[in-house]
Formats: sequence, structure tokens, C-alpha cells
Amino acid sequence: MDEANALPRFNMPLELGLDLGCKNFGVSYLKEKICLVMDVEQYRYQRFISDIAGQDIYAHGGDEKRVINTVRNWLRLEMDPRLVIIPSGDKIFQRYVDFQRALPSICAKLKWNPKQLPFKDFSFAVATWVSNNPL
Repeated sequence: MDEANALPRFNMPLELGLDLGCKNFGVSYLKEKICLVMDVEQYRYQRFISDIAGQDIYAHGGDEKRVINTVRNWLRLEMDPRLVIIPSGDKIFQRYVDFQRALPSICAKLKWNPKQLPFKDFSFAVATWVSNNPL
């Protein structure tokens, strides 16, 4: 995140552009790509990446519960309910809150600073919590 402008790092629009290019111009299996684009405000993106106009941008208003519900509902449309059952957004959000509460103690046991976790360590903490807290 660029602190001065509160905009995402510009590698994110580049990666999104590559994904959209693959979807529109790639070989057949790449044309099946799907993506969900979210931002804090509905039209904020126009200030830094106007070429994305025409894509559905979902605004979340900085609300974590809204982010979780939006992603959950979007994934639900893409999953075959005979193969994958996705818990409700409320259930996922509660598990997220429970994990956030548990993260400091997980980090303490591993002698990690929870405010400075590299992605690989954070992923390990998530996997540890999930294995100890199955659905």
C-alpha cells in the first residue's frame, strides 16, 4: 500500500491486467479464468487505473465482514454445491475473529511477532489454527 495516496501497489493492477488479458486473449483453459475485483470505494480505481472501466468492482467500505461475505458469495456462485459446501459468511467471519484473537498466542508459542509476520509464517499460523479448530 502506498501510504501517501492510500493506493495499492502498482504491481496489483499489472497482475490484474495480465489475468484479464489471459481471460480475453489466452488459450481455451485461460478463457475460463474468473476474478473478483474489490476496492474500498466503488469508483476509486478511476483515479489510478481507468482502463479497468467495464469490470465489476465491488466496494467493501473497509468493512472486514462485508469483504468476507462478498468473497464467500462470489465463490459460492463458482462452486458446485454437490462438491463443496461453503459455510455462511457469518460463520466464516466468526472464525476469522476467533483466529485473530488466537494469533498472538500462536505467535508467542513460536516466538514470532504477530505484527511482523512474513506471509509464509502467517500461512503457517493459519494452518495451525485451522487444524486445531476444524469446522
